[in-house]
Amino acid sequence: MSPPPLTFNAWLRYDLIQRSLEGLDVTSVVEIGTGGGAMGARLAERYAYIGVEPDPDSFATAQARIEGTGLGRMVRDLSDLDPGATFDLVCAFEVLEHIEHDDTALTEWCSLIRPGGWLVLSVPANADRFGAWDRRVGHYRRYDPLDMRALLLSTGFEDPLIHMYGFPLGYVLEWSRNAIARRSAHDASMTERTAASGRSLQLPDWLGEAPRLATAPFRLLQRPFVDGQLGTGLVARARRRR
Repeated sequence: MSPPPLTFNAWLRYDLIQRSLEGLDVTSVVEIGTGGGAMGARLAERYAYIGVEPDPDSFATAQARIEGTGLGRMVRDLSDLDPGATFDLVCAFEVLEHIEHDDTALTEWCSLIRPGGWLVLSVPANADRFGAWDRRVGHYRRYDPLDMRALLLSTGFEDPLIHMYGFPLGYVLEWSRNAIARRSAHDASMTERTAASGRSLQLPDWLGEAPRLATAPFRLLQRPFVDGQLGTGLVARARRRR
């Protein structure tokens, strides 16, 4: 069975996530903020996988996609993990920007990683690009690469590797999301906006491979720019200090 379709933006992200995972000594993984499980289903094909998703609707979707296919298991909260358990890899894709105290969250995530293990995350890039869609889906901030590097170093990590993604297609997708957000009300609380964000603009399963094929040339096109400043998102990898 094919994994669930990723959004167009998620495909741009996944290109860098895959490259960030290459060569790592990883068996066990926890993904924080699984959403509907499209990314998690791909991770669960490679690793012993646990997904964490507090939103009931997204949890049900991810549970069907991951537990329902025997690939891994889902929990609702980090407190549902075995006490003291550590993992080779913790992932969080488009999650950290939803957390008011991001330094506290990163410190907690670091404690879930074995010494010398890995964190891989993605966030929206460039503070000056904060716009209507960020407000609608409950973002507290966007991240400049140097700020992300400093944050990781201050919360128990070392050797951060940070790459940009999304040039040029990401700019078009971001403009479209901002246009949608400006035409709709978003007076819900930050908690409600965050809960709904994992369900926003998701693609139906019947699209199958179409999003992957459609984004293929743009995934190649963005690669020469990953070490620069162009793009709408960033993927960071860092190691927990031993």
